[in-house]
Amino acid sequence: MFKSLPLIFSIITLLFSPALFAEEKTNKELKKIKAEQKEIRKMRADTLKDLYKEKPAAQDQVMDSEAVAVFSSLGMNLFLFSTARGGGIIRDTQTGDETFMRMFSLGGGFGMGVKDFRVVFIFHTKQAVNDFVNAGWDFSASADAAAKAGEDGESGQGAATVVPGVTLYQLTKNGLALQATLQGTKYYKDDDLNNN
Repeated sequence: MFKSLPLIFSIITLLFSPALFAEEKTNKELKKIKAEQKEIRKMRADTLKDLYKEKPAAQDQVMDSEAVAVFSSLGMNLFLFSTARGGGIIRDTQTGDETFMRMFSLGGGFGMGVKDFRVVFIFHTKQAVNDFVNAGWDFSASADAAAKAGEDGESGQGAATVVPGVTLYQLTKNGLALQATLQGTKYYKDDDLNNN
């Protein structure tokens, strides 16, 4: 009987090793997800701070809003094609509930270069929040959302209305952009970051 003990231990070890390996892998994945979530939250805080510096009136808009979404995007323009991808977060102003999201855009444009920008959506209605979170947005067929600088005086400069009930600000390294470019951009839930 004692002679078979090493064989039994070997079988038990083989049976449980994959489970231990899977658990270790899951822990590594969870740490990576938590780190990415933390980075996105920091990006959100930094972006809003930059926005308030450029546009102090935006802070009141955020405080009175239903929710705020902030995205960071890195775009690349190579000859006739341009792409951008990034991530962000929408946070309910009333409850603090968060949903992590992704964005991707594909379009045309002559030239070559890299474009780093951040986008802030301020939601003024629950319907706009629900549409954005549950269905995502796809601007692939729409024209650029152009900010009408000066139309509402100082308060309107740098802001754009992309859909009813939503105000948009776009920031670049040079500050607040006077025209927000959303053509060819899709926003959707990040399943990996929300399910952990």
